[in-house]
Amino acid sequence: MKIPNRIIAPVLLASMCAGLLMAFLWWQLTQSTLKLSGIQSIDTDMLGIPVPIISDIPIDSGDTSLLYLRQGDIYALRGEWSEAQEQYEKSVDSGGGLAALRKLAQAQMQRRDMKGIRSTLKQLKSAGARPEDVLLLEVIIQLRAGELVDARKVLDSAEDSPQKHYGLSLLAIIQGSHERAIQELKLTINGWDPVLRSYARTLNASYDEFALFPNGSDIHLITLISRALAQVQECELALPLLIQVTTSKDDYRDAWVVQGYCELTTARPEQALASLEQAYSLDPQKPEIQYFLARSYAALHEYQNAITFFEYALTNGFIPQGEVRRLIARYALEIGNAGLALDQYEALTNDPKATFESYQGYVTAAAALGQAEEALVKAKLATEKWPDNARSYALLGTVAVQLDRKAEAKAAFEKALEMNPSLPGVKEKLLAL
Repeated sequence: MKIPNRIIAPVLLASMCAGLLMAFLWWQLTQSTLKLSGIQSIDTDMLGIPVPIISDIPIDSGDTSLLYLRQGDIYALRGEWSEAQEQYEKSVDSGGGLAALRKLAQAQMQRRDMKGIRSTLKQLKSAGARPEDVLLLEVIIQLRAGELVDARKVLDSAEDSPQKHYGLSLLAIIQGSHERAIQELKLTINGWDPVLRSYARTLNASYDEFALFPNGSDIHLITLISRALAQVQECELALPLLIQVTTSKDDYRDAWVVQGYCELTTARPEQALASLEQAYSLDPQKPEIQYFLARSYAALHEYQNAITFFEYALTNGFIPQGEVRRLIARYALEIGNAGLALDQYEALTNDPKATFESYQGYVTAAAALGQAEEALVKAKLATEKWPDNARSYALLGTVAVQLDRKAEAKAAFEKALEMNPSLPGVKEKLLAL
C-alpha cells in the first residue's frame, strides 16, 4: 500500500486516540491472556477501563503441572514471556498435556523461538490437538516467516473453520486487502471459537474506528490495524506495518509507542528502547511511555535507569500502581537496594488487594536488611490473610528457620504439608530441622 508523502493527521482522530491508546492497549493485551488463563480482570482505572489484577489467592495445587501452568499465566499476563515459557515447559514436562502445550506455543511465538515452536507443533499433533488449531499455528508461522504464497495454499485447501477464516484475515491484512480482511473477520466473529471471536472483534474494531473518519489517510488505517494486531498478540505481523508509519511520519507519537511495545514484546529490547525514546521525546509526561521505557531498560539490564522511569510513571499516575511498585522492588533488589525494595513491598502489602507475592517480596527484602523479626510479623500476617493456603505456612516456616525458632518452623512446615503434601521444597526444609 502506497503511503502519501504529505499526511495531515485529523485532529479529532488524534485527540481520541492519544489519551486512551496505551491504557486501552494495556487492557486489550492482558485480556487475551486473561481469556486463556482464567485470571479475572476485576478493577478499573480512573478512566473506567478494566485493568488486570493478579488473584490474591497464592498458587497452591497438588497438581504440579497446574501449578506451573498458573505461574506461567501470571508471567504471561505481565508480558514476561521468557519466564512464562520456562513455567509452561515445566508444566509440559509434568504432564500438563494439550493445555500446557498450547500455552507453551503462545510463549514461543511471542519470543520468536521458531525452533521451539516447530517442536511444540509436533508435540501438539502427537497429543491429539484439533486439526483446525494446528492449521492456524502452521499458517501463523508461515506468515511471520514471510511465506505468504505457502500460507495461501494451506488456507485455500483447508476445510471451513474459524481458524481458516482468521488465518485468511491476517493474510489479507498483511497484503493490504482490507475489504477481504473485513469479510474474513466477520466470518470468524460468527464462528464457534470464543478466543478467535474476541480477536476478530478487536481487529474489526480498527476498521470500524477508521470508518468514522471518511477523510482519514492510509497511515492512520495502518496505525489502527497495527495497534489491533498488537492487542491480539500478533506484534510480529504489526511491526512491518508500523515501520512504514514511523519511517514516513517520525512525529507520530502513538505509532512509536505501539512499535516500541511490539519490539519489547518480541524480545527486541534495543529497538524498543530507541522507539520509546522517540515517543518520550514527543511526550515526556505520558506515564505509559515512561512505564514501557522503563521495561526496555530493564530488559537491557540497566536497572537503575529502569527504576528511574518506573518512578516517573508512578509519580505521573500510571495504573495499576501495584505493577510499577512490584517492578521497582524487583529491580531494586537486583542492584542491592533492599531498602527501596522494602519500601515498595511495604506499600504493596498495605493494599487491601495485596498479593501473596508482595508478602514474599517483603520477607526477602527484610531478610536482606537483617530485619528478620519484621519479616516474621509479615509472614504471620500472610497466614491470617490466607489461612487455607499451604504456601503461607511455608513462608512462615522459612522465616522462623532464619530466626532459629525451630519449634515454630516445624509446626508451620507440618501445617503446610498437611494442607498440601506435594508443596515443593517443604519436606526437605522440615527434614533439615
